[in-house]
Amino acid sequence: LSVCSKLCYAIGGAPNQVAGSAASFFLQIYLLDIAHITPFHASLVLFIGKASGAVTDPVAGFFISKSRWTKIGRLMPWVLACTPFTIVSYFLMWYLPPFVSGRVAWYLTFYCLFQALTTLFQVPYSALTMFLSTDQKDRDSATAYRMTMEVLGTLIGAALQGQIVASAHVSPHCTVNPSVNTTDSWHDTPSIPDPSDPLSHQAKVYMIAAGVIAGVYLLGIVILFLGVKERDDPYALNSDRAIPFCKGLALTMKHGPYVKLTASFLLISTAVQLEQGNFVLFCTHAAGLRNHFQYLVVTILVSAVVSVPFWQKFLQRFGKKCAACGISWMIPFAVMLVTIPNLILAYFVAFVSGLSIAASLLLPWSMLPDVVDNFRLQNPHGKGHETIFYSSYVFFTKMSAGIGLGISAAGLEFTGYKPGICRQSDDVILTLKLLIGAVPAILILLGLFILLFYPITEESRKETKLALEELR
Repeated sequence: LSVCSKLCYAIGGAPNQVAGSAASFFLQIYLLDIAHITPFHASLVLFIGKASGAVTDPVAGFFISKSRWTKIGRLMPWVLACTPFTIVSYFLMWYLPPFVSGRVAWYLTFYCLFQALTTLFQVPYSALTMFLSTDQKDRDSATAYRMTMEVLGTLIGAALQGQIVASAHVSPHCTVNPSVNTTDSWHDTPSIPDPSDPLSHQAKVYMIAAGVIAGVYLLGIVILFLGVKERDDPYALNSDRAIPFCKGLALTMKHGPYVKLTASFLLISTAVQLEQGNFVLFCTHAAGLRNHFQYLVVTILVSAVVSVPFWQKFLQRFGKKCAACGISWMIPFAVMLVTIPNLILAYFVAFVSGLSIAASLLLPWSMLPDVVDNFRLQNPHGKGHETIFYSSYVFFTKMSAGIGLGISAAGLEFTGYKPGICRQSDDVILTLKLLIGAVPAILILLGLFILLFYPITEESRKETKLALEELR
């Protein structure tokens, strides 16, 4: 693969991450403090939206596996067809409708649409890795390029959104430290006026951010289409038949390496989603860092972008399972931030968290092609199983993230979160600390424990490569 091809492939996946990052970091606080939706309804929007995206994964895998080869490939038409609708649904997801009573239905509809459409993009795009080259090093290199650009896309999304909408969440009287004898009236003073008017400043800045990110989406897809050529299945013989979707799904669920990999990163990705979804709320309400949250988010993501090439070199030298230990680095520092909310420490925690997040993003997508190769070796006369692996993997990670975010928002409702006030109750602050510190730490440790039993080693990868070359 040429560097140009790998770069174009990587750029094509960045817009999805730009939009997903903006939603991960800011959608919850937008629903609570701008749209003035209750935490319970926000939890419904987040959970049902993620669930709809997750349910779309096996459906997308089914129809994509039935697709016929065209002049531009079998996967590329799906990527191109869903893009215009994705852009529209994303834009409307950040629009503040003039009515109040139907806002929950509005955001639920367009968030579900956005999640479903990004799935129709993500499944064929990620499966495209298997049809760029037959060489493991080429595929690993393309995956590293892709993850670097996707983390960069995550950075761009969070930075753009954070810088554009920061003024919507800053109020001068909320930045002053309250005195010891703070009155209840101070607690109840809204930090943000009710933006029931769609033309309010808060609503406008979110719409501007949505428009900018929609433009990034369009640019990335054009580059992907012009710079990447999809190859037909290089291992399949003319006599080979496509594995029926239901049969293929049953086979993948019985494939040991896939089950262990999915279970492990299901827990780890949920931990990362909890960190992302609650970080802005934590900085605003629990750590006294209301004026720094956008810079802390940028620090996390810059650290992640810079460290992806490091992790790629690390896993090449020491192996992929060994590189997974880097995911645990964020645990002690996150606990320190929760217990000692200090500005300098916060930036240091943000930097280390970025290193861990980069490892958690790169590793599953680097290990999944190895699992697909292992399955191919055990089922040499079937084809079309790649989209089944990728769609079911995305299904499980999205479903787990949706459950995690739904539970976290419901926890805020239960502890009495009130939109738009300067200072939340002690119960809410404790809940945010648990969602940033203790819960992600437990999930990461459980995920790494399961990964210890993942059977594919560097030696077995080499053996599989030789066997597949013989097969080809």
